[in-house]
Amino acid sequence: MCGRYRLSRRKQVVEEYFGTVSGDEEWGPRFNIAPTQPIPVIRRNPKEPIRELSLMRWGLIPSWAKDSSAAARMINARSETASAKPSFRDAMKYRRCLIPADGFYEWAKTAKGKQPYCFEVNDGELFAFAGLWDRWKDPSGKTVETCSILTTTPNAVTSPVHDRMPVILSPDGYDLWLDPGMRDAAAASELLKPYDARLMRCYPVSTRINRVANDDAECSSPVELA
Repeated sequence: MCGRYRLSRRKQVVEEYFGTVSGDEEWGPRFNIAPTQPIPVIRRNPKEPIRELSLMRWGLIPSWAKDSSAAARMINARSETASAKPSFRDAMKYRRCLIPADGFYEWAKTAKGKQPYCFEVNDGELFAFAGLWDRWKDPSGKTVETCSILTTTPNAVTSPVHDRMPVILSPDGYDLWLDPGMRDAAAASELLKPYDARLMRCYPVSTRINRVANDDAECSSPVELA
């Protein structure tokens, strides 16, 4: 499960890091990104080797869905079964994407409730989740682009807190994952492994993260547990 994450870099920094071009859509640093919100997504142009960055709604709506009610349940896709599930099967072949981030959150059950933790790569550097996307038309005929984050089994850093973790792709796998000509879902699935635990860290954060309305640097600041 990955239900909240952070992308605290400015748009220009993200574009430079991932080598993308983008349209006129503007967005700024976020510290508490939640499902159904618009998020930056990176795709490969199908006609030329250019990475393009645009905004999509987080929570995949399959193109054949009759309404948008599935979106809240489709924020994540299990990497082990995505290529077989009707909702994700075609996307695994034709519509793969990168979702840039620099941290994500999970909650550990405790005697006093749930304690949130922030997970980072190294010291909070940029990275990319493996994602899937789709296009859906609402009743008015408007096209809505939506996406989902793939998950996998946890590594040694995430397992004490949660039994799943988002798939973090290594930079040397970006091109293959985005390649529109690579339609072998089994080969694509080979990239969906737990990230190297030696390159990750986690720390407890304030329960401010629990409220979607809270979206500032304090959400991911370390706190000391009693």
